[in-house]
Amino acid sequence: MSDKLTHECGIAFLRLKKPLEFYKEKYGSAFYGIQKMYLLMEKQHNRGQDGAGFASIKLDVEPGQRYISRVRSNDAQPIQDVFRQINERINEEMTSHPEYTDDVAAQKANIPYIGELFLGHVRYGTFGKNSIESVHPFLRQNNWMHRNLIVAGNFNMTNVTELFNSLVELGQHPKEMTDTVTVMEKIGHFLDDEVTELYQECKNNGLSKREASPIIASRLDIAKILKRASRGWDGGYAMAGLFGHGDAFVFRDPAGIRPAYFYEDDEIVVVASERPVIQTVFNVDFDKVQELQPGNALIIKKNGVVTETEIIPPLIKKACSFERIYFSRGSDAEIYQERKELGKLILPSVLNAIDNDTDNTVFSYIPNTAETSFYGMIEAAQDFLNQRKNKYILDNRKTLTKEKLEEILSVKIRTEKIAIKDAKLRTFITEDSSRDDLVAHVYDVTYGVIKPTDNLVIIDDSIVRGTTLKMSILKMMDRLKPKRIVIVSSAPQIRYPDCYGIDMAKLEGLIAFKATLELLKERNLYHIVEEVYKKCKAQEHLKDNEVTNSVTEIYKPFRPQEISDKIATMLSSPEIKAEVKIIFQSIEDLHMACPKNLGDWYFTGDYPTPGGNRVVNKAFMNFYEGKDARAY
Repeated sequence: MSDKLTHECGIAFLRLKKPLEFYKEKYGSAFYGIQKMYLLMEKQHNRGQDGAGFASIKLDVEPGQRYISRVRSNDAQPIQDVFRQINERINEEMTSHPEYTDDVAAQKANIPYIGELFLGHVRYGTFGKNSIESVHPFLRQNNWMHRNLIVAGNFNMTNVTELFNSLVELGQHPKEMTDTVTVMEKIGHFLDDEVTELYQECKNNGLSKREASPIIASRLDIAKILKRASRGWDGGYAMAGLFGHGDAFVFRDPAGIRPAYFYEDDEIVVVASERPVIQTVFNVDFDKVQELQPGNALIIKKNGVVTETEIIPPLIKKACSFERIYFSRGSDAEIYQERKELGKLILPSVLNAIDNDTDNTVFSYIPNTAETSFYGMIEAAQDFLNQRKNKYILDNRKTLTKEKLEEILSVKIRTEKIAIKDAKLRTFITEDSSRDDLVAHVYDVTYGVIKPTDNLVIIDDSIVRGTTLKMSILKMMDRLKPKRIVIVSSAPQIRYPDCYGIDMAKLEGLIAFKATLELLKERNLYHIVEEVYKKCKAQEHLKDNEVTNSVTEIYKPFRPQEISDKIATMLSSPEIKAEVKIIFQSIEDLHMACPKNLGDWYFTGDYPTPGGNRVVNKAFMNFYEGKDARAY
């Protein structure tokens, strides 16, 4: 993707179902779980490079022994930093106590991080925050083992203020108004309730507090706690929780917005945000890894029993399509084919833009996530060329010479790696006054492969703000002196903010929105902006389920291609000599390519939860009122 767009996070959960001695004997180390957690997190570093955290729980320890360990980092390479700290501590203990080498019980008793239950998290900072206090997992501590709660998640709630106020009404004093804190405290509140009820039952049966503790742990109803805690939640989430005594859960939102996959055998239970992560780390087949269903929780009891339980009745599934277009790694078998299909389906529009002249066209892509869509586009282009060849051969079969046939067959689709991303510049930070100059050099180009008679077609996976296109890519491509530059987005126009975990919170940052405003001005239709503002304002204090998305009305006067053409004009500049065209994927073809992930609210304004409509209206009011603020 040319514009920087961050996804909030990825989760990694692992439960070892056998005693640690089993892993020592079979795999050579009682550190098996830690090693696998490193791989699970490293294979998801694409989901978050601002911070990482790791937590572990030891089962069945004696009172007084430490059983919970946690380490977090917001270092420049947080995953490596987390496991550097873990390894240093383990090596320190092993060096000081060589007698631990073959004594698994001693290792578990005396070395932190070694246990049976693990939770890892990688993240991008939300709202620009990246302090260590914002890094997951979060920990809610208590001297009662089963009241300890560790939570990490991939989520954004649209109604954080409402959730915060509900905690206050319960008599709590939350330390921070963030969705992670409010969600954890909500779960914690009903965990406390459940423990209190179970203890009262045990007390009524004549059991002492110590005798009651294991009974409470075994009877704790995780599904009941989650059902009570999640009332009123509005957002997209895949969250995991560990309880101090050894129960655990992974819970997915009822619209299936955020992804979660799991695998279980007689040795492990593992959950990750992406399927191929589990396949690679544990060498299991595609069909063995299951998707956690929307509204369900995977509940893992301390005794190792695993159940998938409905917590919230599922809504119409609106799994995030950006996962397929961009965020998830393309090594997933389904995602790889879907990205290729996105490239194939957009070719007819490309051919129209180049007047079907594939002979004088060079095809390329923006590295690196658009590469798979590029392959699909080229396959479709090759099919088009083959049909053209076949038609010519059949039409001229009576007069065709050997030389002419060889000439026809020698024609190929021309592909080149034109754009080259400079990885060193990518992470360089500078002051605002010189940032534009930096952006202009994020990409370099390959010289000597474009002729002045050529079209240059470049596919990107999406166009969000258009900043890098305007400041860098188009200018760099124009240096090659093509007659026409065609920028192709494998995603549709991004018209609306996201509020479920993607860093697209402000309307005025979206190039499609800005282009539409320009069209409204040009055609004397700008009064629509004020009308939409009044409609948004009129709904400001309605309940979420009564709010409708009024912002869709600003786009209604225009066909998608009109907006695309205006975007092309806005992203071009007087010094660019080539004709510039921009093509976007259609909504229909997006759904055809990604039939299982129909969440498209950033393209269509069709939000999967009521809170989304409130957020988009609030974002529009912020724009209209000149407020530089997020809408949630």
